[in-house]
This record gives sequence, C-alpha cells and structure tokens, in this order.
Amino acid sequence: MGSALARALLQSGYQTTVWNRTKPKAEALAALGATVAASIPEVVSAAEIIIVCVTDYEAAAALLRDDAVASALRGKLIVQLTSGTPGGAREAHNWFAGHGASYLDGAMMATPDFIGTEAGTILISGPRPSFDANPDMFRALGGNVQHVGDDPGRANALDSALLALMWGALFGTLHAIAVSQAEEIDLSELARQWTATAPVVDGLVADLIKRTKAGRFASDDETLSSISPHYSAFQHLLEVMDARAIDRSVVDAYDAMFQRAIAAGHLQDDFAALSQFMGKSGGTQNVVAAAHR
Repeated sequence: MGSALARALLQSGYQTTVWNRTKPKAEALAALGATVAASIPEVVSAAEIIIVCVTDYEAAAALLRDDAVASALRGKLIVQLTSGTPGGAREAHNWFAGHGASYLDGAMMATPDFIGTEAGTILISGPRPSFDANPDMFRALGGNVQHVGDDPGRANALDSALLALMWGALFGTLHAIAVSQAEEIDLSELARQWTATAPVVDGLVADLIKRTKAGRFASDDETLSSISPHYSAFQHLLEVMDARAIDRSVVDAYDAMFQRAIAAGHLQDDFAALSQFMGKSGGTQNVVAAAHR
C-alpha cells in the first residue's frame, strides 16, 4: 500500500522521498523518480508532508517517536494512513501536536490497485485547515478522498464500522458456500441467484440504518420485515447446518442475539430492534511516503 501511495504521488508530479525497512522495496520506486532516503531522520527532514503507512500504530511510534526524528517534525504535516483505532489516532494527534506538528489520520477504504484512481476512497479526519490546505496532494491519492470530521479518531471509527459490514457479508458468503456445497448446488448457480437477491439485501441494510437512526424499532406500515419471520427462517438455516455438520460458531452468536431480543419482548418488532442489543455483550510540495515493510 505504501508503494501504491508513492506511485500515485510520483505520477502526479510530486517530488517524493521514500523509506522502507526493506530497502529493495523503496529502491524499486527510484526508477519512477523517487528519492530513496537512508534513514527516517533523512526522510522526515526532506519533506513538508510526511505520509506514514506501516503495519500498525506501534510500528509508526517506534519509527517516529525518536529524539532525532521528533526534533525534525516541527512545522510538518503528518498524514497517518496506518490502520489503527480511534483511540490510537487521538493519542497520536496529541503526541504530534505536542511536538509542533500538524496531524491528520486516515483510513484507506481501498486495495492498492485503487490508489490514485477515480474510485480510490480514503477517509481523513483531524483539523480541517490541514486538509483544505493540500487539496491537490489528496486528490493525487484518489478521486474520493474525504474529510470526515475534526475528531482525529473519526476516520478509524468509520473504518471499523465499514469493515464490520464487509466481514458480515464475507462470513455470510462462507456460510452460503458451505450450504451450497453440502447440498450439491453449483457455486455458479449461487452467484447467479445472489445477483438477483443483492438489491433486496442492499435495501434491507439501508432501511436498518435509517430506522435505527430514527429509533423506529416497533413494526409499522413501512416495516420490511419483523424479527419473527427472520428468526423462523434462521431456524431452518441452523437445521441445515446441523444436518450437514457445518460449523455453527458464527451463527450461534446470531442466535444468541435473536434470543436476547425475543426474551425482551421484541419478536414482533422491526428487525432494527436488534440494534438495541449490540451495545452490551451477552448481557509541489515535498511529500514522503513511508512504505509498508
């Protein structure tokens, strides 16, 4: 991902200095015009904007929270594109501010092949003036780079929320594949039927978010589906999985949430009522791209 960021900047004409723990990865960018720095202090001193993309915040701290590096940070803009947590982003913002640097935190909602393209989405949070001062640089990284809030933790919070949606879909797909294979359904047929069903699912997701935002948990004339028919159909899935010895570890967690809601009297309420049971468990400037090791 770090290399993809550097390539996007180089392709947009930015003077770009790179550093990587694994030197050959950085040297591969030299052919595209990048300057390869020999050390972190060198790369930080070379830039006005420092883009960090490493394994995690702990790795970023180990690289940048060094006396030799910290003394060179004053007046610079740090753009942290390392994956992390909202709390980690806020702590990092405070540390960099304490050393005279501006700080923006970002979440890349894309794989490396989307970086630098019109479809490239990156969520950025932190002080808005720092974002607004560099529109061309952010535009070089993707066509859908958005400032999502002044709270430095907002981008990572949205990242976690969106990944939860993604993993829900991916684990659901694993269940669908397992059931199809057990019942000797060709996966091409599964793919065809999913294409027809996907708009219905998209509508249910959008409705769930809308109703939860409004606190409309009781069934009404606009309810698409209450908990009752969902839970009834869910029992059929459990029966199939038991009959075919398919792992139930994920769906058992769904079952526990269904049962908590039903025990609390929500069987006939809108499916959105389940959201009430998620809160508690059980109960040209110089630019530097620091590439991923």
